[in-house]
Amino acid sequence: MKTFRKGGIHPDDNKRTAGVPISEPVSAQTLTLLLSQSIGAPPKVIVKAGDRVEAGSLVAEPGGYVSAALHSPVGGVVKRVVSVRDPYGYPSQAIEIAREGDQAPQAFPPLDFEKVTPAEIVDRVSACGIVGLGGATFPTRVKLLPGKEYRPEYVIINGAECEPWLTCDDRMMREHAAEVVAGARWIMKAVKVQKCIIGIEENKSEAIAAMTEAASHRTGVSVVALKKKYPQGGEKQLIDAVLGRQVPSGALPVYVGAIVDNVATAYAVYEAAEKGLPLTRRVVTVTGPELSSPGNYLVEIGTPVSALIEAAGGLPEGTGKVIAGGPMMGRAMSNIDTPTTKGMSGILVLPESESRRREPQPCIRCGRCVEVCPMGLEPYLLAAQGEMGLWEATLNAGVGDCVECGSCAYTCPAARPLLDYIRLSKRESRKL
Repeated sequence: MKTFRKGGIHPDDNKRTAGVPISEPVSAQTLTLLLSQSIGAPPKVIVKAGDRVEAGSLVAEPGGYVSAALHSPVGGVVKRVVSVRDPYGYPSQAIEIAREGDQAPQAFPPLDFEKVTPAEIVDRVSACGIVGLGGATFPTRVKLLPGKEYRPEYVIINGAECEPWLTCDDRMMREHAAEVVAGARWIMKAVKVQKCIIGIEENKSEAIAAMTEAASHRTGVSVVALKKKYPQGGEKQLIDAVLGRQVPSGALPVYVGAIVDNVATAYAVYEAAEKGLPLTRRVVTVTGPELSSPGNYLVEIGTPVSALIEAAGGLPEGTGKVIAGGPMMGRAMSNIDTPTTKGMSGILVLPESESRRREPQPCIRCGRCVEVCPMGLEPYLLAAQGEMGLWEATLNAGVGDCVECGSCAYTCPAARPLLDYIRLSKRESRKL
């Protein structure tokens, strides 16, 4: 069974919703579309209060080379363009749209796979506002244009979903395997490669079977079962696992010949190319140990998180924390009335008993954080330097290579806030 070579941990996967099919769409009367939904520059608003919009119509165009378009999931009226709080409490510009009935979304003409050029596929991906749906939200258009100095050899589709509790990718592969593989083929043609590998962790046996069957009908596409090991879904770890190649410090995956996309991203590319649909919906896992109806919900982007929690049975009494994402790389939300975004793959509701941190103790020099770091770093050192504000020292010690997986903090017997200080160091060292 393949896996990456450095570090890694084995947290309980808690895939409670793995057997729950994707639901009918969850929606709301008013949708709030945050402008900052991808890495890079926010898009530029092209609508104003009082404008009527159609489902699927463009409401904000890319604001730069690294940016992504934004479309309305519904037909209705623009209420206002306003500053709201994002899931983490920071101010963010947003477009509020009041729904007026339900309608089929506007769509681009379907592309002909045999006749289309790579440039036309990239243009369609850009026009449909597709970003990485595994959490990184890097504009997919940019990833499909690696530069003339690079020669991609493989497209790798990331079906690892190693984050505990989350199952949206698992369900996508079980229920839409043929469409995910079709999306992978569009990506292959866009970057001019002949080989695609779909990596899936061994605890998703039904997804492996479905994807293997779908891939068997497509030349150049294969499925690889991976050992259950966190953070297998990290780009660099996945490349190491399936290709045996390690991405050098500071380099992108294409440096070693790989283009990596999430399974949900591949599905979005399929819908853009073959149905002409922009990215306005995604599957979100809503889960937690005390939710009465956890599941995998098809969600219109901009729907309040509170509506999803209500669909999952409502907020349990004694809830201590609501996390956007999973427990390892997700972040606690400050407000559940905040809207869902393109990059929000999960909502984890935890009781108070599982939300409190242990009191940090002095480092006991056990070295466990070093053993589990998938990037071969020294987390104890980076955290100590960050605590003292030694930003240049952290930069020299490789803080920029940290993937923020949280393995170090998870395994620390002294409950040191290692990742907190490392994140602080990464942010401050960028200013140097």
